[in-house]
Amino acid sequence: MKGFESIDVVHQLGKRIAYIRHVKRISQLSLSIDTGLSKSYLSDLERGKRNPTVKILNRICMSLNITLEYLFKGIVDLDQLL
Repeated sequence: MKGFESIDVVHQLGKRIAYIRHVKRISQLSLSIDTGLSKSYLSDLERGKRNPTVKILNRICMSLNITLEYLFKGIVDLDQLL
């Protein structure tokens, strides 16, 4: 993508999860316990190092009390726009 500093979908998703978690004042440890996912997995996910399944995303959404639709709001695959 010439001329664009893109962040791929996985990175955008991780940043979105971290943002929502921070707004709701939920620690990674608390989210880890509630979802049954390891803290290191959540950390990797928030840094865009993991590509989670829909099942895992659903667990995270349930714990954050949000919908999958809300989680993905504003996330765009910039490669598909060009």
